[in-house]
Amino acid sequence: MFNIVLVEPRIPQNTGNIGRLCLAGWARLHLIHPLGFLLSQKHLKRAGMDYWDALEKYEWDHLEHFWQHYPPNEEHFFLSTKGKRNYFEANLKDECFLYFGREDAGLREDILHTHSSQTLTLPMRQGRSINLATCVGAVLYEAIRQNASSLLE
Repeated sequence: MFNIVLVEPRIPQNTGNIGRLCLAGWARLHLIHPLGFLLSQKHLKRAGMDYWDALEKYEWDHLEHFWQHYPPNEEHFFLSTKGKRNYFEANLKDECFLYFGREDAGLREDILHTHSSQTLTLPMRQGRSINLATCVGAVLYEAIRQNASSLLE
């Protein structure tokens, strides 16, 4: 399974949609607190529909707590509009970790600087960005494409 890591997400509908993507796309969802919503909010449940309860999901108090369990290495990728390398150039192996930051701020600068060789971007027009759930879907399905032979057996 792949690992989708949402660092301090703010919009419940995005998180619900990402949960649906994870369940359909062989991925676990890791939610890094603080969240900008309650997991009991109806918007999250509506977007996640009946998938939410079946989803393999984990909550973490903060990113450093998560890293105590899953220390960053070459299998951890950080998505940002500030990345220099396109996501389809990375070798996204099964069990890799794909990090996505807050909808309003992205990942912290210190994370991007420390892990610059593992920071990826989606190609898009300068000055534009896309919805977080759309971004997660694009990267997750590239990982699926790269690992299709083992996933679809």
